[in-house]
Amino acid sequence: MSKFQESVPTTNGTHGSSSNQDQASKASRFELDVKKLHSLPSEQQDLYLLTFTLSLENHVCTLDHKEICYQQSAFTKELLQIVQLPAPVPTRVIRNSLGRCFNYILEKGDRKPLYESINQLVTIISAGKNEKELHNKHAAVCCLGEVYKAAGDSAITLAGVSCSTLLRLVKTAQNHTGLRAAIFRALGKIVGSVQGSLDETAARDIWKSARTAGSGDKGALVQGNAFWCLEKLVKNTSYFDSAVEYESLKTTVWRVCDNALAPARRAAASCLATALVKAYSESVPGKTSSKAKKGKKSVKNQMAPAEDEDGVPSRPSSPAVKRSTLKLELSLTEILGQLSSHYVRSSTSNRARASIVHCYNKVFRKLDNGVVQASFGQIASHLFSDLLSSISVSHDRHRLLLTRKYVHKILIDCLSSQVLAESGRLEAARYLMNDVIKNYPQAVKEIPEPSKQALVGALNALTSLIQSLGSVFGSSSDSCQAALIQILQHPSYTVQIHAAYCLRTFVIACPRQLIHCASICMNNATRELSHLTTGRHSHRRCFGFANGLAAVLSVSPMQPLYGSLEISSRALSIANELLKNSGKAELRVASTQIQVAWILIGGLMSIGPDFVKIHLPQLLLLWRNALPKPLTRENTAQRDLAELSYLTHVRECALGSILSFLISNPRLVTLDVSIRIGALLQNTVEFLESVPTKSKDEDASSRIVPSLQLSDLLIMVRRRVLQCYTRLISHGHVAGSDVLGESKLLSLAVSLFADPVYASNSLESSIANSAANFESIWDIADNRGFGVTGLVQGPYIRVLPGEEIASDHSSWHKQSDVFNSIDQALVAPICGGREHDSVSIHVRDNLLNDQLPDPPATEVINYAIALFAVIFPSQSSKVQEFALEQLMTILSAGSLQRAAGRKAALTLNTATALLGALKVANGETTAESGDLRHSAVEKSMQTLLRSFVIDSDRHLRHIGYEALGRLCNVSGSVFTSNEVNSLIDLIITNRDPNARAGYAMALGSIHSQVGGMAAGLHLKKIHGVLMSLCSDPHPVVHVNAVEALAQVIDSAGLAFSGYVSSTLGLLAQTWSFDTHNEEAAAINTSNHELEISTPAAVARAIDATINVLGPNLQDTSKARELIFSLLSQYEHDRSSIVQAEGLRCWEHTYLYDPRHVDLSIYVAQLQNYLASSDNSLCAVAVDGLYNLVRRDAQLVFQLAGERLEEQIWLTLNDRPNIDGVQSLIEAWLSQTSLVETDKWILRIQQVLTKSAARQIEQTAQNAKAAAEPDLQDEEVAGFATGETKEQGAAPTSEASQELLRWQVRAFALQCLSALVATIDKHLESDSSSIAGQILQSKVGDVIRMAFHASTSSVVELRVGGLKLINQILMMFGTTPDPDFTEALLLEQYQAQISSALTPAFNADSSPELASAAVNVCATFISTGMVTDVDRMGRILRLLVGALDSFSESQEPAVGDLRGLSSNAQTMVRMAVLSAWAELQVARSNQTYLDKVLEPHVGKLLPLWLSSLQEFARLRFEPDISSNTGPPAADESLETVYSALNRQTLLKFYQDSWLELVDAIASLIEQDPQRVFDAIDGKKDTPQINGQDAKKDISYRDEPVAFFFVLFGIAIEALVTKASNESSSDILKILFALKKILSPSVAGTAIFQDAVFSETIEIFNRLALTENLPVQLVLIDIAKALCLTHPSANEEDTPIDLTEDVEQLFELARIIVLILTHTLPNIADPKSVVPSHLSDDAVALVRTGLESLVEASTIFPAIIKTDLYASILHIFTTILSTPACQAIIVPQTLPTFRRFVQRLVKDHARSGSSSIAAQIKTCLHRLLAILNVAQRREHEVSLTCAKSTLLTISIFLTTASSAVAPDEPLVFTALEETLDCLQDLGLAKVAAGCLRSLLLTNPKSETDEVIAQYLFPRLVTFLTTKSEVSDPENARAITAQALTAFVALYARDGYRAATAMSVVLPTLLHVAQGAGQA
Repeated sequence: MSKFQESVPTTNGTHGSSSNQDQASKASRFELDVKKLHSLPSEQQDLYLLTFTLSLENHVCTLDHKEICYQQSAFTKELLQIVQLPAPVPTRVIRNSLGRCFNYILEKGDRKPLYESINQLVTIISAGKNEKELHNKHAAVCCLGEVYKAAGDSAITLAGVSCSTLLRLVKTAQNHTGLRAAIFRALGKIVGSVQGSLDETAARDIWKSARTAGSGDKGALVQGNAFWCLEKLVKNTSYFDSAVEYESLKTTVWRVCDNALAPARRAAASCLATALVKAYSESVPGKTSSKAKKGKKSVKNQMAPAEDEDGVPSRPSSPAVKRSTLKLELSLTEILGQLSSHYVRSSTSNRARASIVHCYNKVFRKLDNGVVQASFGQIASHLFSDLLSSISVSHDRHRLLLTRKYVHKILIDCLSSQVLAESGRLEAARYLMNDVIKNYPQAVKEIPEPSKQALVGALNALTSLIQSLGSVFGSSSDSCQAALIQILQHPSYTVQIHAAYCLRTFVIACPRQLIHCASICMNNATRELSHLTTGRHSHRRCFGFANGLAAVLSVSPMQPLYGSLEISSRALSIANELLKNSGKAELRVASTQIQVAWILIGGLMSIGPDFVKIHLPQLLLLWRNALPKPLTRENTAQRDLAELSYLTHVRECALGSILSFLISNPRLVTLDVSIRIGALLQNTVEFLESVPTKSKDEDASSRIVPSLQLSDLLIMVRRRVLQCYTRLISHGHVAGSDVLGESKLLSLAVSLFADPVYASNSLESSIANSAANFESIWDIADNRGFGVTGLVQGPYIRVLPGEEIASDHSSWHKQSDVFNSIDQALVAPICGGREHDSVSIHVRDNLLNDQLPDPPATEVINYAIALFAVIFPSQSSKVQEFALEQLMTILSAGSLQRAAGRKAALTLNTATALLGALKVANGETTAESGDLRHSAVEKSMQTLLRSFVIDSDRHLRHIGYEALGRLCNVSGSVFTSNEVNSLIDLIITNRDPNARAGYAMALGSIHSQVGGMAAGLHLKKIHGVLMSLCSDPHPVVHVNAVEALAQVIDSAGLAFSGYVSSTLGLLAQTWSFDTHNEEAAAINTSNHELEISTPAAVARAIDATINVLGPNLQDTSKARELIFSLLSQYEHDRSSIVQAEGLRCWEHTYLYDPRHVDLSIYVAQLQNYLASSDNSLCAVAVDGLYNLVRRDAQLVFQLAGERLEEQIWLTLNDRPNIDGVQSLIEAWLSQTSLVETDKWILRIQQVLTKSAARQIEQTAQNAKAAAEPDLQDEEVAGFATGETKEQGAAPTSEASQELLRWQVRAFALQCLSALVATIDKHLESDSSSIAGQILQSKVGDVIRMAFHASTSSVVELRVGGLKLINQILMMFGTTPDPDFTEALLLEQYQAQISSALTPAFNADSSPELASAAVNVCATFISTGMVTDVDRMGRILRLLVGALDSFSESQEPAVGDLRGLSSNAQTMVRMAVLSAWAELQVARSNQTYLDKVLEPHVGKLLPLWLSSLQEFARLRFEPDISSNTGPPAADESLETVYSALNRQTLLKFYQDSWLELVDAIASLIEQDPQRVFDAIDGKKDTPQINGQDAKKDISYRDEPVAFFFVLFGIAIEALVTKASNESSSDILKILFALKKILSPSVAGTAIFQDAVFSETIEIFNRLALTENLPVQLVLIDIAKALCLTHPSANEEDTPIDLTEDVEQLFELARIIVLILTHTLPNIADPKSVVPSHLSDDAVALVRTGLESLVEASTIFPAIIKTDLYASILHIFTTILSTPACQAIIVPQTLPTFRRFVQRLVKDHARSGSSSIAAQIKTCLHRLLAILNVAQRREHEVSLTCAKSTLLTISIFLTTASSAVAPDEPLVFTALEETLDCLQDLGLAKVAAGCLRSLLLTNPKSETDEVIAQYLFPRLVTFLTTKSEVSDPENARAITAQALTAFVALYARDGYRAATAMSVVLPTLLHVAQGAGQA
């Protein structure tokens, strides 16, 4: 991949241009210099040989066929030489590299050296012990396997010899695990290459040897490779197809699956699965046992690869031949029976069961997808009946839960995710509903009722399928709803809980069923409650319906459009009534009533704080009544068991509702509420303490709940108390105050999770607990685990409440196959189940971290640990020290030494608790961090953690060193320094591998946690120790040392730069060591490396090193080459973890050093991994591609080709759980949308019509029939038919098409919508955009895609399609057709657009869909495609019908869509009103809309105004629910729960209010009187959400009344949006505000002091912070307010400053402030103006000046002078600014002229001396600017001088009447202008200016003086001969001016004659001079 690799000498491949000598010289460069190799020090020889081998491999990879053929023999000789090297030994990396070299040579070149290579390798392998060492044979074995893999089909005759040689070597390699594994790997490659041509004798020898190794070898790698070899034999030969061979293989597999490591078990399962799949036959009828069959025909048909004719001849008399003629054939039922029969045996271990599950998965993946999909029902029935319902499984709780989990993984993770397409999943869900769930209760005698375990499995699977299908499941919603409601009545509590959760998932996917399901559950629960005394098990049904109702109610916040306040309120009322009536009922009836009541209240808690806070006082009272302070212990002891059980049960139920409240309503948990709840919890603790520990024997009659004893109820109450305490303290309101008695809680928590007395309920547990029989806590499978916590499952640790999930340093090894989802259950002594905690069905507790709740006893321990964690850091040091001493005493108790299991559990619990406490102290949670800095506390924790760090359990060590690192971070640098030194000393002195490994990881964790400068002090010591430990031969030590080193490198950052070189060398050696990988000779090393791989840790350390080097990687060639050499090996490694780390390394390398990485090879590698079956590899590949695409998307896809595009979309379809794919596509789109518009449209079109890889004809037909919309429209049907015909050209029939998942298609529609939006935005700035032209040409394809989406069966696709149509209408609605300019572009598609709207108004539509359709209707009408009202058809009828529906009191409806909730009605109503408002705004430009709107304005105006008033009420008025008192009885539900819907409704109003304001403003502009008349004539204003929108407001007499509604909304929106919204939204609001502030709407209300000051404050902030378009609108608003100010028309204003004057001053100040923001030198002359001003800036300056000038006309005299001075200053500043010369100055001169005219007018009226002084000052400033410009010091000085001359001319001609005739400045200006006649560049402008001054008419006294002054001087100018040429014709212009001047006096004969007498001689003189020239 790297360019460094390409620098290896290669041939150029030219035709005959290279001589043989050149080829030979190039080949000689890759000859190993053995002498040089042996002359090096021994520690460098390995690295030298490794570097040479890798370079040789890279070189061979780059050669073509011709070059390889020429050098083939030399390369082969060189490879064989390395194989036979006596020293250094060829290690694993070198062996694999040599094998790949052989592979490349034989694949790319010819096969001449094939036989010779095989013979030589066989010779090396078969050499005697004394002649060749095992390592040489090991290398030869690897090479032989690769040779056969590359060209084995050409060496069939040598296969037998090769196999026999390898089999003989097995016995020799009894002490070398890696060699034995390599032998079976090579044998498998030989079998895979030769296939059926392999000799039967050789095949049976391999079979026998592999079976022996598979069952008897202790090396897991050997077992795995042996089974891989057996799988190759089964798959590629026909010798082992008999039943006898199958039985022998099966026996071997079962034997291995019991005690081998996971890789071996998985290989065995895969081998058995291959045999079963090969034996599968559809023709075999279902049988109960497998039998061998004779039959040549079936044997022939079922053979794997056919044998070659030249294969080994058969021997008729051989017994083996007789066996080979017997063919095993199995039906699918028999295959499943083969697996289940072993699974359900009581003697089968959990490891074997995990292997069988792997086998199930392999079978289903290897079978044809069509077979599996067609047989889903059969498979599911088998799993439910034969596995889940088996007696041996269901009688063991742990086994049952484990099996339930496995069945779910088979059905969902395997079948649903990887085999079934969307239609298949839909059919699977229907099967589960109709054929399993609906069979309860039994309705047909022939169909048995499913067991409760089968129902639970079916419900779990159905839940996941519904989550996956989403909206597609809506087609089966009615059937599912009936099935789930029916199953809620099941007598099993477990079934009820799973059914309730499934119902919740169903309602989330199909929210239209929410009200219906809730109503049915409530009615059924009410009915069953009335029958509690009839003895028909009504109490069980009550619980089912109550849990179902609670689950459905919890969905309301997620689906606010479909919720019902009435049902929620009614549920609360029912709960209250039940609690009141429970005191009058019999004990068991009361217990049922109370449980149902608290279940309902718990479900209502999840609705959220807006609902709960109304009833919080009532709830606190109910909780206080349910949890009173207990009486004395003696009183409690006197109660009978039934009464105690009842009291306990009541408390458990009430606490469940409190827990729901604390989780769902953290905002309401104030200090007061916390104290009250804390007191209730303390009461409960006291009650638990008062209950007798040993009670009388219980009988069934004394139980309140038949299945629960009193002890069980006490455990459940204890769990709830701890849960509530943990949640309460995590909220932080009572942290550190000890108001809850936290010190007592700490002791309680310790006593619960670290109680040394453990009551075991089984003899097996007691036996396993003994020290002699105990092996590991993780092997216990009794669902109790001696009281171990469920927070830890192997390397996984659940997060604490409020913990921020950070990256775990050891997370990389969790991706290992050992800890995949199936095998992970083997390291979990506890299995969770949803029935363990009913609260989990309606709230989400993050302590579970998306996992199922543990059993109550385990949850007690879990939450005791969590409570300890959040309390411990905030306690005093004495309390902390006491708690730690208590823990140390317990762990060292003598009783635990004899109970190894209990000791292991307590140790793990204690370690987890301390880790949690240190996380809290470290600030990783939201709880109070507290303080642990006390020497005694630190010492005690240090002692405990060190004991954990050296434990033999690696998972406990992991917890220990993670906690120790955090302890050092909390305790400070002194403690850290001492701890690091102590750990280093312990590593040196302690030789125990576990201790050394733990100490090494502790050092890494300390450095990682402390970090920064503090850790840098210890870096050298830690690095040195870890480097030495990396070479330790023990696998536990060196793998942990490398992992710790990776942590240190990661956390050290740049501080590690000085250690990079030595570390890289060590890592390279570690990578190549044979003792540091799974191919090691020692069995223990090999097995340990399979669990946690050292190469993976090395790869991660290399990645960390690359990040340390960063950009310096470009300069460090030696380190870079070594890194590249290692990275080139990672992609060939068989470990997915190593491959993933290699990809990350390449990703970071390309980031820092792209020059040395070949991007094309890197992209190709990412493509390959994108298609990997390993999700972790695929995720890393997606991440790498995303980073590349963000840099240059076009380059990436150009290098990758079209295949990458398809891969990305298929990855998004097949692996929705991988994050980043959508981000990748969005980044790609954002970069290329404007340059690849046509490609994107085609790309999205292909995605919307692409068929998935899995195609099943029958199910696809069914799905199509189910998914087709009901097209009750000929236009739609015709359009759909046309599309089908167009797509029908594909070779696959439409019936067999299986589209991508609807989520992928919806995302593609989003991309298309984003593409259209991007192009639309680009067209605003570039109307000739090529992308816009392409989109216009492809608009038909876009509409076609939108049409198909809008008529699909998925609501999300429908909404997306309609929104896309709306975008197209808004973009091209008024665009003419380029081919027929007289018609609009979209006219040809109006039928399709109209038809696409039809499904949106059907009865099965949704509010979102109807709202989108209404918007499309309005846009369609407003575009003008149809101007005849009669032709608008149903689109207009729908809008009119919707308006009529919402304006009347009947139930609102849009089309056939009825029965909407109040929120949904508001959403649709606002969409309708917004649509009509859009038409009203467009009315000003489209006259045909008058006919559309005229009949409906009377209805619209009240609705618009009332909606705006309701919006203001929701936005500003305090809601009633904030009051502490209960709601009044006569208040409506909408009023009581206004806060609940507030945020939901606000969104609808927020999206529409601007359109409503625009519509009202435009209507007022058209006919204001009619607006007021219409409002006054409306007697009954519509009700909005139950509120009377009109309250005695006379809009005509006092327009201010509704002005404040509009104004308040706009101002509030500006305040909120200015901080977090885009400028486009602010612009819309300002435009609306501009209309609101018009006098016809606002009157003079805006000028009230409070209103005006608030407005000006907001305007000032916007002027300073927003962009130019916003500032431009602000100028317009300020000018309009100035001109409409009450004082604007007053002639005389008071002398003193008034309020009006201040307001006018503020308005003018805003305009000046904006101008200053654009031209900062106006305020500060030293400021620099940008050299280039945008068009917006120019427009803003021009508009600002015009506004100031216009506003100055109405200013009072008292401030008018100041304003004039400011305007003159701005003008002169602009004139002197270089950046303004080109554009701004020319555009402002007319404004300047108007302003000077205004000055003169004011001066003439008032005779103000100040104005005269300002005129003189301005003239003086202009002359100064001219003098500066004439120096030509700047590029634009000449332009500035010209502009100044023009300005002076304008000024003098306009203001002459206000200037004294004898003003010296006037003559100075005239002299300056006359001087410019001699200035090259200014002469023409000066002549023109003088002409204007001379010809001014009529002339004032000053003008006469100017003319008298200029006339003789101009004559002199013309008559004086000048030495300077006149290129600008200034003299001609002057002559013309004098001639015109004479004409001015034509009426005055005397003055005309006088002037003529002067001018004529002058002209003659000029003419004479011109003639002579």
